[in-house]
Amino acid sequence: MPAFSFEALDAEGRVRRGTVDADSPRAARGLLRAQALVPLDVQALGPQAHAGAASSLLERLFTRPAFNATDLAIWTRQLAGLVGSGLPLERALTALAEEADSAAQRHLLAALRAEVNSGTPFARALALHPREFSDIYCAVIGAGEASGSLDQVLESLADDLEARQQLRAKLVGAALYPAIVTLVAIAIVLFLVGYVVPQVAGVFAGTQRALPFLTVVMLALSDFVRDWGWAVLAVLAALALGLRAALARPALRERFDGWWLRLPLVGRLARGYNAARFAGTLAMLTGAGVPILRALQAAAETLNNRALRADALAALALVREGAPLASALAQKRRFPSLVPMFARLGEQTGRLPQMLERAATQLGAEVQRRALQLATLLEPLLIVGMGLIVMLIVLAVLMPIIQLNQFVK
Repeated sequence: MPAFSFEALDAEGRVRRGTVDADSPRAARGLLRAQALVPLDVQALGPQAHAGAASSLLERLFTRPAFNATDLAIWTRQLAGLVGSGLPLERALTALAEEADSAAQRHLLAALRAEVNSGTPFARALALHPREFSDIYCAVIGAGEASGSLDQVLESLADDLEARQQLRAKLVGAALYPAIVTLVAIAIVLFLVGYVVPQVAGVFAGTQRALPFLTVVMLALSDFVRDWGWAVLAVLAALALGLRAALARPALRERFDGWWLRLPLVGRLARGYNAARFAGTLAMLTGAGVPILRALQAAAETLNNRALRADALAALALVREGAPLASALAQKRRFPSLVPMFARLGEQTGRLPQMLERAATQLGAEVQRRALQLATLLEPLLIVGMGLIVMLIVLAVLMPIIQLNQFVK
């Protein structure tokens, strides 16, 4: 039965909004009138309505998804609990729609419920909303429906979403303090060089004495910043836009990502983060019963690094030709050796999903440890660097004063 969102007036003149199931808009209005409501607006919820909204440029630019990463993990966990308790999927969606925090979530769940009521598989209903649910999310749900273990698959999916969110939050937290220190340092230096140094040095302009070399350098730098700072910013912006346009070319992006992986510190972090994501996704899909070739294809698509993605797709081609997963991954040197090693153990013991999950856990822990070490190392270096720059600026200001005092004496 289709679902409709409505806006109506109650007996006291207050506006009420929600969703209602009916065969047609006229039937929906009739149901509202039967509840002593005066319908003001009734809109269909479903794939047609949603597709029209998704195709709108303004909708994409000025609206946000109903679920963010945290909300999606919580919702998946709640749905797993309701389905696991024996509640039918349609009733579980109804219960979650009633407890939704926002109108966007209520409308989305009402649309999903309408599709499920009409006989559409749950995975296909989710796929009608690609902005909310990724292809991997839908593939895992489809595997759970096919195997009859939807509740277990939802639990595994919720675990995976929460683990990724925690890893991302820790990485962002580790990089936040150095980023703030860097921005504050740049702002302070620009203020001192662009405003303070010229104001102080101007006092000594009429003394007819040669200024110290450091002060002369700082004044020249100050003049350059004030006269050409905007041009430098424009050049940097143009370079950033040009680099972004160049990286839109797949071949150039793959070479750039391969070079990025070879960097001493951030390269190892990028390898570990992408490998953990790849192993975790592959473990979740194979554990849900997805065929290995389809699971490899989906796991490769989750890799942000194009060089690693190319290696994963090359490994997929080898597996399609009959090679074991471990040997196919071992031929690709960009993947950490931990991934093929655990894949080999999983193939030998018949516990491939569990071994891949263990590899993802160890890689994620290693990435967190290295990120925290790098942040711990950067913090004192940034503070010392900022202190040295400020000390040079202060010396450039104080040296003419000291020179003038010696001249007066």
